[in-house]
Amino acid sequence: MINTQIINWLLEGDVSIQYQVYRDLLKIDKKELKKQIALKGWGAQFLKLRNNNGHWGMDYYQPKWTSTHYTLLDLKNLAFPNQNKEISATLEMLVKKYKSPDGGISPVKSLSKSDVCLNGMFLNYASYFGVKENDLKSIVDCLLSQHMKDGGFNCHSNRKGAVHSSLHTTLSVLEGILEYSQNGYSYKLPELKKAEQKSREFILQHKLYKSDKTGKTIDNKMLLLSYPSRWRYDILRALDYFQFSKVLYDERMKDAINILLKKRRSDNKWPLQMKHKGFVHFDMELAGKESRWNTLRALRILEYFGINYRSN
Repeated sequence: MINTQIINWLLEGDVSIQYQVYRDLLKIDKKELKKQIALKGWGAQFLKLRNNNGHWGMDYYQPKWTSTHYTLLDLKNLAFPNQNKEISATLEMLVKKYKSPDGGISPVKSLSKSDVCLNGMFLNYASYFGVKENDLKSIVDCLLSQHMKDGGFNCHSNRKGAVHSSLHTTLSVLEGILEYSQNGYSYKLPELKKAEQKSREFILQHKLYKSDKTGKTIDNKMLLLSYPSRWRYDILRALDYFQFSKVLYDERMKDAINILLKKRRSDNKWPLQMKHKGFVHFDMELAGKESRWNTLRALRILEYFGINYRSN
C-alpha cells in the first residue's frame, strides 16, 4: 500500500485532488465529493471567473492561459462535474461560433484550416462535458483527415506541410480519442481506435521522449514535471495517459519511468519543476515546491504498472 503519510498529505489538498486520490489510489468513487469540486476550491474559483458572454479571459483562445479553451481543459482535468449548465452553454456557443471550413474548431475565423492540436484538446473536454455527438462529427472527421503516415499527428500537417508527427499534438489527440470513446460516442469510433493504436505506437517508438533516429532526448523540457501541461508534451503526462487508457506495460516505457522515479524527493513527494509562461487565473501550486498534482499522477502511474516505488 501507498505510504499513509503521503495519502494524508494528498487529502489535505484541494477537493479535486481529494476526489482523484480516492478514485485512483484508494479505489473509492466518492460521487458526493466530486460534486463539491463545483462548489469550493479551484473548481469554484474557475467557474466564478466565467464572463457574462460565456468566455473566460478575453476570448476562446486569448490570452494563454486564461482563455476559454485552456480553462475548460483545466476544469476537465480537475474532474469537475460533467453536467454543468454554464459550461454546457459555453460549449454550445463554441460549436456554433467557431467551426472552421474544414469542420474543426478554430479561434481565428480567417484561417480555413484548423489547428490539429487544439482540436484534439477540444475533443477531450467536449466529450467529457457531453457535447452532442452531431456537433462533434465534423471535428472527428477533421482529426482523422490529418492522421499522418508515421502514425501520429502534427498541428502543422495541414498548414505548413509537416511530414513527421509531433509528440505534443499526438498526445493531445490521443487524450481526445480516449475521452470520446469512454463517454459513449460511436461516430467513426472504429476509425478513431485504429488511429489511436498507431499513435500509441508512435509514442512508444520514441520511448516517450527520444529521437527515433539518434536515440537522443528530443527536448529536455519533456523530462520536466509541469502542471498544468497545457498543450505541451512531457513524460508524466504521457505515462498518465497510458495508465488512464489501460495500456499494458511496454519495455519502451522503462527509461521514462526510471526518470520519473529519480525525480521523487526524499520525502516521497514529487516536485513541480516547471510552469509554462503565460497569464493564469491563479496559481494552484508553486514551481520548485512539492506538488500534490505531480505526486498524485506519479503514484497512480506507478500503481497501475506495478512499479516498486516505495522508499526503504
